[in-house]
Amino acid sequence: MEYEIIIGLEVHVELSTKSKIYCSCTTDFGGEANTHICPICTGMPGVLPVLNKKVVEYAVKAGLAANCSIAEYSKQDRKNYFYPDLPKAYQISQYDLPLCQNGYIDIEVEGGAKRIGITRIHIEEDAGKLMHDENETDTLIDYNRCGVPLIEIVTEPDMRSAQEARAFVESLRNILQYIDISDCKMQEGSLRVDVNLSVRPKGQKEFGTRTEMKNLNSLRSIVRAIESEAKRQIEVIESGGIIVQETRRWDDQKGISYSMRTKEEAHDYRYFPEPDLMPVVVDEKWKEEIKRSLPELPDARRKRYISGYGLPEYDASILTGSKALADFFENAAVKSNNPKAVSNFILGDVSRILNDKGMEAEDIPFPAEYLARLVKLVDMGTISTTIAKKVLEIMFEQEKDPEAIVKEEGLEVVSDEKALIEVVKKVISNNEKSVEDYRKGKDKAFGFLVGQAMKETKGKANPKLLNKLLKEELEKKNL
Repeated sequence: MEYEIIIGLEVHVELSTKSKIYCSCTTDFGGEANTHICPICTGMPGVLPVLNKKVVEYAVKAGLAANCSIAEYSKQDRKNYFYPDLPKAYQISQYDLPLCQNGYIDIEVEGGAKRIGITRIHIEEDAGKLMHDENETDTLIDYNRCGVPLIEIVTEPDMRSAQEARAFVESLRNILQYIDISDCKMQEGSLRVDVNLSVRPKGQKEFGTRTEMKNLNSLRSIVRAIESEAKRQIEVIESGGIIVQETRRWDDQKGISYSMRTKEEAHDYRYFPEPDLMPVVVDEKWKEEIKRSLPELPDARRKRYISGYGLPEYDASILTGSKALADFFENAAVKSNNPKAVSNFILGDVSRILNDKGMEAEDIPFPAEYLARLVKLVDMGTISTTIAKKVLEIMFEQEKDPEAIVKEEGLEVVSDEKALIEVVKKVISNNEKSVEDYRKGKDKAFGFLVGQAMKETKGKANPKLLNKLLKEELEKKNL
């Protein structure tokens, strides 16, 4: 029997405000355990929370970017549960009146675009962090993260594969980085994903029983967890078993999930309105102000790169897939007057070097203007593309202006016709078979001979002049 996978996601995003959601403690990541805390975020008796207005602004930004309707009136609620990482024994969240509802994000999948519905986006506080020491019997608790502001983005069950889920998370992360409300560093827990998954026989309308896998913090683990859980559920059904609605924990090292607890329902949390906080009111004027502050979003930027810069769909999609990369490209493209060449460098050698060094686009050590100058050096014939690759490597190491590197290293193109003719003659005499192949009409042979000549000049030959001289000498040979 063929089965269909049904996937919905709950994405928790830490907002990049300077202070926590209900107190003035810092949100900085990586401080010594239990140093970014106060009586409010640790739930001491008698304290009162005060809502950080910036948290509401950032949540509304996210809602508008995800095509949601923004509630003029919403409130906060207490979500009651007992766990050591929650010192108050309740979490302040939103239940029946969330800040944002009924939105969508379009993703690119095989066969074109697909719309993924956004059920809601609401604000809430983060919990602390438990630290388990395998060599000890105790568990330690760090409350630094307690009270860090979150938005929770809940999707409709619209995804049908691990790749669609990955594409959604990538698109969402890109949007959130563009609007600058979170760094979305999954390795630091700034973006965490809960996967709700069920399977059903193809053609069946009713959903199967779903399970939830919590706190997946990498794209790789999301894909692996989905594929593993779908396989597990199908095997249970095929063997005559019943899927239990439960919360499961994914172990990425072992590549398996295991049951944590039965899945809670809303009534298990005993939600009720938070009595210490006023309702949240977002009037039309404030909403419009936030809307006007939104930057150009990835999809609009991609379309502009295609129409304005004449880039292919592929180039535009990759470049706008990272705000830092798109900004770097645009700054270089404007100053070089050759956007396609800039794109080729970024998608080729720049990306390769970043990957080799384990760096991100925001870590590029030189300004975009330097890449623009490198492109101009190639366009003017001062250096060849081969030499430009070497210069780029040096730019990553020394952060120098490419013009200075070319002069210091003596990398200018060789345009001395007499010197190049000698190189051409040497290459022709040393490669008789390729010369013969060229005479028989094999075009690849000419490319090989050009490569050999470039090798002789260590990549410094003027490509246009070299091609011209080589053709002339080959024609003489033919005669």
